[in-house]
Amino acid sequence: MKIPAAKNIPISPEDSLVLWELPKAELHVHLEGSINPYVAVHLAERSGVALDYQRFAARYNFRTFPKFLALFKDVTSLLRNPEDYAGVASIFGYLLDKTLYAEITLSAGVMLLRKQNVEKNFEAIQSALQKSNYFNARVQWIFDAVRQFGPEPAMEVARIAVKLQSSGVVAFGLGGNELSVPLTEFRRVYDYAAENGLHRVVHAGEVGGPDQVRDAINFLGAERIGHGTAAIRDTELMDLLAEKRIPLEVCPSSNVRTGALAKQLGKKLAHVFDHPLPTFVRRGIPVTLASDDPAMFHTSLYREFAIARAIGLEMKEVLKVARAGFECAFLPPPEKQPLLDHFDAKTKDIC
Repeated sequence: MKIPAAKNIPISPEDSLVLWELPKAELHVHLEGSINPYVAVHLAERSGVALDYQRFAARYNFRTFPKFLALFKDVTSLLRNPEDYAGVASIFGYLLDKTLYAEITLSAGVMLLRKQNVEKNFEAIQSALQKSNYFNARVQWIFDAVRQFGPEPAMEVARIAVKLQSSGVVAFGLGGNELSVPLTEFRRVYDYAAENGLHRVVHAGEVGGPDQVRDAINFLGAERIGHGTAAIRDTELMDLLAEKRIPLEVCPSSNVRTGALAKQLGKKLAHVFDHPLPTFVRRGIPVTLASDDPAMFHTSLYREFAIARAIGLEMKEVLKVARAGFECAFLPPPEKQPLLDHFDAKTKDIC
């Protein structure tokens, strides 16, 4: 069997095969992050906008967080109607190979900013994904607000998310620039989400400090932390995460390409081999692996597992991280256990 190459990631062919076949769950992936330059140019053409492919593709080689945010903003500006979202969802369906379960983040806050109908977009997305999901992955949804837009737009996202729970929305999240509005201003929004049955996730400690992770836990009741890389700077915070069993959704390629890892380590540049993932795992913090925005970070969930192996995790530790993807999923126990049983059956002879 020919396994897709994990470019520039030095692991053995035997390990590559194991990781490719590994049953996987992905808990931190943005639908809009699957838009590659080809798709972006096509979306632009549909709206009568001419994009130079070479120039636009070059923007995917960013190395700073502001440039990433600017790219994400410009790419999502090309999504103008339900048909555009359906096209992206169709592509996303092909990214679910070997993924048994996914919680996909949808930037509902961006849709509202652009005066779009979130419910109609979501309906189109679900219909298209169902048709293209040839691997029969189970999918649930996280509706994401944009931090720099403030608490009132975030509350509007939360209200829509609550309304669409029966359609598979399981959580409310907050992304964007964590150096903008203080997390304390979103406490009412998160209280509302929790009181109405939604789970709570927060992007924190990506480019912000350990205090962002603490605030997400203490003020917003975060059940999972998106990224959380800043925890490496605070041993007491790492102990807290381990004690309270609050998972970090770790995205190594993302952290390198946005410059977030370099910032947390106090370096001008950082390599994926500098990532604190092994430290987090060995401190007992629940950790899941994710691709975040796979097209924008030139990665896949398989590649992130290859990175984990290459940067020092033993195979038994890689399996622990893979299993955590199912353990930390927002599923009730009766629905989660069959996935865990399947994972255990498939991996029992690996180590």
